[in-house]
Amino acid sequence: MADETNRREVRARRPLGTLLYGIAAVLLTVSGCQSRPADVVSQVVGTFTEPRSWSSSDMSKATPYDMAMPDDTKVDPRVSDPEPKAVPARPEKAPYVENAGVLGKVFFDTPDGPRVCSGTAVTDPADPGASSLVWTAGHCVHSGRTGVWHRNIVFVPSYNNEALSGVSSADTSEQRISPLGVWWADRAAVSAGWAREGEETGGAGAPFDYAVLHVRRLGDPSASLEQAIGYAIPVAVGAPAIAAIPTLKIWGYPAETPFDGNLLFSCQDRPGRFSVDAADPTLYRIGCTMNGGASGGGWFMAGADGSLELISNTSIGPSDAQWLAGPRLGPEAQELLDTIGAGGAAG
Repeated sequence: MADETNRREVRARRPLGTLLYGIAAVLLTVSGCQSRPADVVSQVVGTFTEPRSWSSSDMSKATPYDMAMPDDTKVDPRVSDPEPKAVPARPEKAPYVENAGVLGKVFFDTPDGPRVCSGTAVTDPADPGASSLVWTAGHCVHSGRTGVWHRNIVFVPSYNNEALSGVSSADTSEQRISPLGVWWADRAAVSAGWAREGEETGGAGAPFDYAVLHVRRLGDPSASLEQAIGYAIPVAVGAPAIAAIPTLKIWGYPAETPFDGNLLFSCQDRPGRFSVDAADPTLYRIGCTMNGGASGGGWFMAGADGSLELISNTSIGPSDAQWLAGPRLGPEAQELLDTIGAGGAAG
């Protein structure tokens, strides 16, 4: 997996699996919130009551919720780089608690039944060391243009910790399925761009397809997600231009054939530019064979000190699962963190 001619392990505050190899340190310029007119809405916020119970059986029946790109979708050639070669997804090392504890699955209810995405535990700038924030895709939380919030949203870090194949609805072992507990979203925010433009197919709204959840552990509402895992990943808003990033690594729980949603996988590749509409912000794109269920999974790069930082999340991909694309985060993303974190709302 690693490039043996230039092998360098980059670690977060604790190890995150095999992490990123062969990466030169890249200086990140982090942008704060920019001033904006008071009448410009940059986010849509929802609050929720404690959800129904999610059993391991319910989780096993949840189907992936991805944003498919139809084969005839037009790509803007003036902005987009050539399509990357597919990079085979590689399984993460178990146990996940020790190697990739911040990664997990996001479950939620829709009118069409229970669905599933991926997510990442991230730091809260207003609550250092005790964050309870989860980063995921906007479409895993909110329907977009139709204006409907998904319901009963929960995050399960280190889902299927031992990387067991063929986890069935009969497997009720919490230690295996949810070793760090089940965390329910009491509030969430999506970007106004996603709420305004987002659609389930075709890529509309993809440049704004991100969300932040504030979560509480079922049975222990005062617990901190970051403390339960042992660390969280900082979000880097205003990362370098796409061409300046040597490589990205992304994680997720792909759930469509040949995957079954039980195992955590990753892809690593140099990012290129991707655009459906040149009027919208440009997305990152890398070669990757992960598919539905990986939506919302974090995209990571090495910061100046060698630790990992989240700079995007999986949003869209084609039906043949040859690549994935994710939004580039700007000031609006920082505002979501500030609003949903400890400094923005009582919780």
